Amino acid sequence: MAIDYLRLSLTDRCNLNCLYCTPREKASFLKHEDLLRHEELARAAAAFVSCGVKKIRLTGGEPLLRKNIAGLVKMLKAIPGLKELAMTTNGVLLAQSAGELRAAGLDRVNVSLNSLHPATYQRITGANALEDAWDGLMAALRAGFSEVKLNMVVMKGVNDSEVAEFARLSMDFPVSVRFIEFFQTSERSAQLRDAFLSSAETRKRIESVYGLLQEVPPGPTDGPAHVYKRPGAKGKLGFISGRSDYFCAACNRVRMDCTGRVYPCLFSPATHTLRDLLRAGVPDEALADHIKKIFLVKSDYNRDSSTAGHIEMSSLGG
Repeated sequence: MAIDYLRLSLTDRCNLNCLYCTPREKASFLKHEDLLRHEELARAAAAFVSCGVKKIRLTGGEPLLRKNIAGLVKMLKAIPGLKELAMTTNGVLLAQSAGELRAAGLDRVNVSLNSLHPATYQRITGANALEDAWDGLMAALRAGFSEVKLNMVVMKGVNDSEVAEFARLSMDFPVSVRFIEFFQTSERSAQLRDAFLSSAETRKRIESVYGLLQEVPPGPTDGPAHVYKRPGAKGKLGFISGRSDYFCAACNRVRMDCTGRVYPCLFSPATHTLRDLLRAGVPDEALADHIKKIFLVKSDYNRDSSTAGHIEMSSLGG
């Protein structure tokens, strides 16, 4: 599988405190000098593109906490050969920045939203910010992105009663609603022992309300999702089955965190780092050679690797 997708984390900080992520009160946030500067991020991204990456997704933490995020987007979008620049955000700060981000060149945006009910949203995120997140989603739809997706992590006993409500959004709005299987990755999420609900069961619940869904061929931006549509819907429904449907063999992505550490697999340790090379001012060719070595070891890792363990999504971005 060719590696053509980079997930680029911009910060380990977040303005939410989700119950399946690193507890904010326990987090030791990185120092400012440990983070790659905008110019370093852009140079690293350009090196990845020179090695075949066509798509970059900005993640966090919460990427909108990064200062002058629109300026960074503009720098990244100017990289020759980059075909697509996307972002995943919790949406809380998106209402103020959606138009500026689109003008800077951001192509697509995914909004992570796990409940449509204030009390449940606060239970999941630790914040009374559902209205802000919803406003961010609506601002994204108005801003003219080529696609807006809504990501819902389905958790039994937490928000699974809302799956039909989320499916309804694809009727009313031109949004791709994606139902993501809950996966215990961190020490905190492991406490949700009975939260898993399969994509098959989620789809069954939706179909019990709305009738059979029509499966459609996945598009170039759908990744591992199985995609469905309801008749007359403005948007689509996607089901991402990372736990019940093993798709590691089709993975085309690598990840770099905000300090320059590179992870060939979500479940691997960081095998390489670019920060020292970037700050030493090595030639572009040396950066590219280093990245090619990362691509070569990707096949050594998957979720069943002996190295797989707890993952702190707060700094790696999922």
